[in-house]
Amino acid sequence: MSGIAPQPFVTPDWPPIPGVFALTTTRRGGVSAGPLASFNFGTAVNDDPEALAENRRRLAAAAGLPSAPRWLRQVHGTTVADLDAAAQPETADAAVTRRPGVVCALLTADCLPVLIARRDGTAVAAAHAGWRGLAGGVIEATLDVLDAEPEALVAWLGPAIGPAHFEVGEEVRQAFLAGDPGAAGAFIGNARGRWQCDLYSLARRRLTMEGVVDIFGGEHCTYAETSRFYSHRRDAGQTGRMATLIWRSL
Repeated sequence: MSGIAPQPFVTPDWPPIPGVFALTTTRRGGVSAGPLASFNFGTAVNDDPEALAENRRRLAAAAGLPSAPRWLRQVHGTTVADLDAAAQPETADAAVTRRPGVVCALLTADCLPVLIARRDGTAVAAAHAGWRGLAGGVIEATLDVLDAEPEALVAWLGPAIGPAHFEVGEEVRQAFLAGDPGAAGAFIGNARGRWQCDLYSLARRRLTMEGVVDIFGGEHCTYAETSRFYSHRRDAGQTGRMATLIWRSL
């Protein structure tokens, strides 16, 4: 990614897209302390406001952000904020923009950040896809607002909890199977009578069913990569949040 100085960022491995920049932060490189160490961006995790402000300043400088990120009030739902519109929803779990200089932003710490861009660089989107949002249709809702031919899109699955560590109950499996029996392949039974859930596989399936075929990423596990990523499940909720950003250049 041209325009971004060397930092502990994870960037999409998709083909170059003209004028599009994207990244996910890691937990390294900031000033937050304790279980939030060190590059936290969550506002509801009892961080020192000065540390949070410094982390945001460092991110803006290192990434060369054209404007302040448009942080969402995420609720594990399916509402999409069209950042080009005059009015914005009070809560949203996805964002879309076609305007240069507008930065879509997500916060995660196990949930799956999904980035989508037009190949020609004229539109970008970000979706917060935890299991509830994914089962509810947040990817489909984002694609609806993006309103582009699926063959014109590329998608990237950012760092999330991997299937080896994402144990769920039958109610989660049924939430996916209710609308798509083929989703059963993303669940493997374990010795405790529960299921190991593959969020990456479920997201790929949802994107593919919508006609998006160029899908990248999906190789990380926030739970397993202890020194690199925050994990809400691994750290029993006492942890920070990574930021995932995407924008068009000015």
